[in-house]
Amino acid sequence: MATPAPVPTPVPAPARQVHPVDEVPPVHKLAAFGLQHVLAMYAGAVAVPLIVGSAMKLSPADMAYLITADLLVCGIATLIQCVGFWRFGVRLPIMQGCTFAAVSPMVLIGTGGGGLPAIYGSVIVAGLAIMLLAPVFGKLLRFFPPLVTGTVILIIGLSLLPVAGNWAAGGAGSPDFGEPRNLALAAFVLAVVLGVQRFAPAFLSRIAVLIGIVVGLAVAVPFGFTDFGGVGDAHWLGISTPFHFGAPTFEASAIASMLVVALVTMTETTGDFIAVGEMTDRRIEPRTLADGLRADGLSTVLGGVFNTFPYTAYAQNVGLVGMTRVRSRWVVAAAGGILVLLGLLPKLGAVVAAIPAPVLGGAGLVMFGTVAASGLRALAQVDFKGNDNLTVVAVSVAVGMLPVGVPTVYEKFPDWFQTVMNSGISAGCLTAIVLNLLFNHLAGKGGSEAKASEAAGAEGAGAEGAGIPAQGGSAAPEADGLARGGGEDAVEKSREEAV
Repeated sequence: MATPAPVPTPVPAPARQVHPVDEVPPVHKLAAFGLQHVLAMYAGAVAVPLIVGSAMKLSPADMAYLITADLLVCGIATLIQCVGFWRFGVRLPIMQGCTFAAVSPMVLIGTGGGGLPAIYGSVIVAGLAIMLLAPVFGKLLRFFPPLVTGTVILIIGLSLLPVAGNWAAGGAGSPDFGEPRNLALAAFVLAVVLGVQRFAPAFLSRIAVLIGIVVGLAVAVPFGFTDFGGVGDAHWLGISTPFHFGAPTFEASAIASMLVVALVTMTETTGDFIAVGEMTDRRIEPRTLADGLRADGLSTVLGGVFNTFPYTAYAQNVGLVGMTRVRSRWVVAAAGGILVLLGLLPKLGAVVAAIPAPVLGGAGLVMFGTVAASGLRALAQVDFKGNDNLTVVAVSVAVGMLPVGVPTVYEKFPDWFQTVMNSGISAGCLTAIVLNLLFNHLAGKGGSEAKASEAAGAEGAGAEGAGIPAQGGSAAPEADGLARGGGEDAVEKSREEAV
């Protein structure tokens, strides 16, 4: 009698590995990490409605309404960007907030006779324009090789450092600006953040900024840096209704200026997306970029409907992602949920608003410095030998830092020019793109390609080619003359052939 063949044991399929961006931490970690992101961006989030409302001389009640509406839509916009639906949302840990690029145009529109209805009409049109332009902008991703992205990330970090400096000194415009006690409190918070990150267990080190802010606030209260008197005056419930300040009006001049702002914010947002993509090891693709910009446009339309302003990715939180190495988008989605609660419960918002500026300044120095350092890390992949890449970086950083160091440098220029160039991020980004094309993609006798080829021939290696390197190598240009990446394999192959 024949022995039956053994039945093979089924091999279980390997578990599908979840990318760190898509991991969902436990609830207690979600809450802690999310609150940390909220505290990092809160001061910037409420600054835009405060500046615009003050310029238009709104009543305290209207100012409070603007702030709660802003926090509510900030939360909704963050949820759209992180969680996403259909073709909306980049699905990365990106916080959303009102863009500062729109402040000057909105103040001019509001105080020039149009009022808030004219502002909101132009904001709605700008949001629709961003949604329509998102696919076109997504195709421009090939203009952002490592040379450009590293430069832009570096400029983002450097342009944010003065913000942290103003906070550390007490907040721009405060009567005690620059007092030694303010800087001492900021230095204390910085020391706490560094100590926790260096010596605390892994989980606590990842909420070092949150711990630093909480400890700094505990020290600030007895020394008279802040008080919670405004908490008692705040309402328990606040609900934003569409068109609270009247139906929007559509004025051509207001719409034109806001469309310029839309192009600036799209450029800034592209830089932030690429920075977070580098930090989280999830590279941005053209379709992903278009989805993220489309979400920006939708959030901006919601801002115009619900009495607030244009929205963009917040660079402050890019630094927090890099510093804590917490890459989950659900952490930032939890932060969006907290912002929605702050928008619906003004009392909670008043508690957060009581945090003194020097406390935020101490934490901001670490976060914003981390963004700049991430830019340097990206530039470390670029080949600077035998080409003009160093010139591209040098001039781009100089142009980007010019309005940061000298804020009034462009005040004699037209408003549209100021809107573009007063943002160091957009000015530096546009400069980097143009110079990269000039030195690395336009055929010329003395261009980088010719210089790099000469250097390669002199060394006999043939592997240090021209163009913009991807991942440390050189990328072969395609039919349109733009490098496509894939540098490491090409470099290794060239080296083998040379040997």
